[in-house]
Amino acid sequence: MLDFINRALKKEQNVALLVDGPNTLRKAFHLDIREIKEEVSKYGRIKIAKIYLDQYASDKLIEAMINQGFDVEITTGDVDVTMAIEGMEYMLDPTIDVLAFMTRDTDYRPVLVKAKAKGKKTIIVATDVAFSAALRNTADVVLIFKGKGNVETILNK
Repeated sequence: MLDFINRALKKEQNVALLVDGPNTLRKAFHLDIREIKEEVSKYGRIKIAKIYLDQYASDKLIEAMINQGFDVEITTGDVDVTMAIEGMEYMLDPTIDVLAFMTRDTDYRPVLVKAKAKGKKTIIVATDVAFSAALRNTADVVLIFKGKGNVETILNK
Protein backbone atom coordinates (compact mmCIF):
# COMPACT_ATOMS: atom_id res chain seq x y z
CA MET A 1 0.00 0.00 0.00
CA LEU A 2 2.80 2.42 0.85
CA ASP A 3 4.35 1.75 -2.57
CA PHE A 4 1.02 2.72 -4.20
CA ILE A 5 0.93 6.00 -2.30
CA ASN A 6 4.58 6.80 -3.09
CA ARG A 7 4.11 6.10 -6.81
CA ALA A 8 0.80 7.93 -6.90
CA LEU A 9 2.27 11.05 -5.31
CA LYS A 10 4.84 11.11 -8.11
CA LYS A 11 1.95 11.19 -10.61
CA GLU A 12 3.03 7.98 -12.30
CA GLN A 13 -0.46 6.47 -12.29
CA ASN A 14 -3.38 7.16 -14.63
CA VAL A 15 -6.74 7.57 -12.93
CA ALA A 16 -10.27 7.12 -14.24
CA LEU A 17 -12.63 9.23 -12.09
CA LEU A 18 -16.27 8.23 -12.52
CA VAL A 19 -18.97 10.25 -10.75
CA ASP A 20 -22.45 8.98 -9.88
CA GLY A 21 -24.14 12.36 -10.36
CA PRO A 22 -27.67 11.72 -9.04
CA ASN A 23 -26.29 10.00 -5.94
CA THR A 24 -23.60 12.54 -5.01
CA LEU A 25 -24.21 15.95 -6.57
CA ARG A 26 -26.81 17.21 -4.15
CA LYS A 27 -26.99 20.68 -2.65
CA ALA A 28 -27.23 19.17 0.83
CA PHE A 29 -23.70 17.72 0.51
CA HIS A 30 -22.02 21.07 -0.34
CA LEU A 31 -19.38 19.38 -2.52
CA ASP A 32 -16.87 21.35 -4.56
CA ILE A 33 -16.07 19.30 -7.65
CA ARG A 34 -12.77 21.18 -8.13
CA GLU A 35 -11.68 20.18 -4.63
CA ILE A 36 -12.60 16.57 -5.39
CA LYS A 37 -10.57 16.52 -8.60
CA GLU A 38 -7.65 18.13 -6.78
CA GLU A 39 -7.73 15.50 -4.02
CA VAL A 40 -8.04 12.58 -6.46
CA SER A 41 -5.17 13.94 -8.56
CA LYS A 42 -2.86 13.30 -5.59
CA TYR A 43 -3.12 9.62 -6.53
CA GLY A 44 -2.21 10.05 -10.18
CA ARG A 45 -2.99 11.93 -13.35
CA ILE A 46 -6.72 12.05 -14.04
CA LYS A 47 -6.87 10.65 -17.55
CA ILE A 48 -10.64 10.08 -17.56
CA ALA A 49 -13.07 12.38 -15.72
CA LYS A 50 -16.64 11.37 -16.42
CA ILE A 51 -19.93 12.19 -14.75
CA TYR A 52 -23.09 10.18 -15.22
CA LEU A 53 -26.39 12.05 -15.06
CA ASP A 54 -29.97 11.03 -15.69
CA GLN A 55 -32.33 12.60 -18.21
CA TYR A 56 -33.61 15.03 -15.55
CA ALA A 57 -30.29 16.86 -15.17
CA SER A 58 -30.58 20.57 -15.79
CA ASP A 59 -28.76 22.30 -18.61
CA LYS A 60 -26.96 24.43 -16.01
CA LEU A 61 -25.61 21.33 -14.23
CA ILE A 62 -24.48 19.78 -17.50
CA GLU A 63 -22.73 23.01 -18.52
CA ALA A 64 -21.08 23.34 -15.10
CA MET A 65 -19.69 19.80 -15.28
CA ILE A 66 -18.35 20.36 -18.79
CA ASN A 67 -16.73 23.60 -17.59
CA GLN A 68 -15.02 21.58 -14.82
CA GLY A 69 -13.47 19.27 -17.41
CA PHE A 70 -15.84 16.32 -17.14
CA ASP A 71 -17.23 14.28 -19.99
CA VAL A 72 -20.97 14.07 -19.35
CA GLU A 73 -22.92 10.86 -19.98
CA ILE A 74 -26.71 11.28 -19.92
CA THR A 75 -28.59 8.04 -19.32
CA THR A 76 -32.26 7.37 -19.91
CA GLY A 77 -32.30 4.53 -17.44
CA ASP A 78 -30.42 3.73 -14.27
CA VAL A 79 -27.14 5.64 -14.02
CA ASP A 80 -25.64 2.78 -11.97
CA VAL A 81 -25.78 0.30 -14.85
CA THR A 82 -24.04 2.57 -17.36
CA MET A 83 -21.39 3.67 -14.86
CA ALA A 84 -20.68 0.09 -13.72
CA ILE A 85 -20.29 -1.16 -17.30
CA GLU A 86 -17.94 1.68 -18.19
CA GLY A 87 -16.07 1.09 -14.92
CA MET A 88 -15.49 -2.50 -16.06
CA GLU A 89 -14.17 -1.20 -19.40
CA TYR A 90 -11.68 1.05 -17.62
CA MET A 91 -10.72 -1.86 -15.37
CA LEU A 92 -9.66 -3.76 -18.50
CA ASP A 93 -7.87 -0.75 -20.00
CA PRO A 94 -4.10 -1.27 -19.58
CA THR A 95 -3.51 2.50 -19.58
CA ILE A 96 -5.64 2.99 -16.43
CA ASP A 97 -3.96 2.17 -13.11
CA VAL A 98 -6.50 3.51 -10.63
CA LEU A 99 -10.30 3.45 -10.65
CA ALA A 100 -11.91 6.21 -8.59
CA PHE A 101 -15.65 6.11 -8.06
CA MET A 102 -17.53 9.01 -6.54
CA THR A 103 -20.63 7.42 -5.06
CA ARG A 104 -22.37 6.34 -1.87
CA ASP A 105 -23.92 3.26 -3.44
CA THR A 106 -22.94 -0.40 -2.87
CA ASP A 107 -23.94 -1.20 -6.47
CA TYR A 108 -20.31 -0.52 -7.45
CA ARG A 109 -18.74 -2.94 -4.97
CA PRO A 110 -18.51 -5.81 -7.51
CA VAL A 111 -16.58 -3.55 -9.90
CA LEU A 112 -14.15 -2.61 -7.13
CA VAL A 113 -13.62 -6.26 -6.21
CA LYS A 114 -12.95 -7.24 -9.85
CA ALA A 115 -10.65 -4.24 -10.37
CA LYS A 116 -8.57 -5.17 -7.35
CA ALA A 117 -8.38 -8.78 -8.57
CA LYS A 118 -6.99 -7.44 -11.88
CA GLY A 119 -4.32 -5.44 -10.04
CA LYS A 120 -5.93 -2.02 -10.25
CA LYS A 121 -5.91 0.32 -7.27
CA THR A 122 -9.30 1.62 -6.19
CA ILE A 123 -10.54 4.84 -4.66
CA ILE A 124 -13.97 5.72 -3.35
CA VAL A 125 -14.91 9.38 -3.04
CA ALA A 126 -17.91 10.03 -0.81
CA THR A 127 -19.53 12.21 1.76
CA ASP A 128 -20.04 11.04 5.31
CA VAL A 129 -23.83 11.13 4.78
CA ALA A 130 -25.40 7.69 4.24
CA PHE A 131 -22.15 6.22 2.95
CA SER A 132 -21.98 2.45 2.42
CA ALA A 133 -19.78 0.53 4.88
CA ALA A 134 -19.24 -2.13 2.18
CA LEU A 135 -17.66 0.46 -0.12
CA ARG A 136 -15.65 1.92 2.75
CA ASN A 137 -14.12 -1.48 3.44
CA THR A 138 -13.54 -2.56 -0.18
CA ALA A 139 -11.59 0.31 -1.77
CA ASP A 140 -7.84 0.74 -1.27
CA VAL A 141 -8.32 4.44 -0.51
CA VAL A 142 -11.44 6.16 0.77
CA LEU A 143 -11.75 9.94 0.54
CA ILE A 144 -14.59 11.26 2.66
CA PHE A 145 -15.46 14.91 2.07
CA LYS A 146 -16.83 16.44 5.25
CA GLY A 147 -16.96 20.06 4.15
CA LYS A 148 -14.79 22.65 2.45
CA GLY A 149 -11.15 21.74 3.04
CA ASN A 150 -12.04 18.83 5.34
CA VAL A 151 -11.20 15.46 3.80
CA GLU A 152 -10.76 12.26 5.77
CA THR A 153 -8.49 9.72 4.07
CA ILE A 154 -8.77 6.05 4.94
CA LEU A 155 -6.18 3.57 3.66
CA ASN A 156 -7.39 -0.02 3.66
CA LYS A 157 -4.96 -2.93 3.74
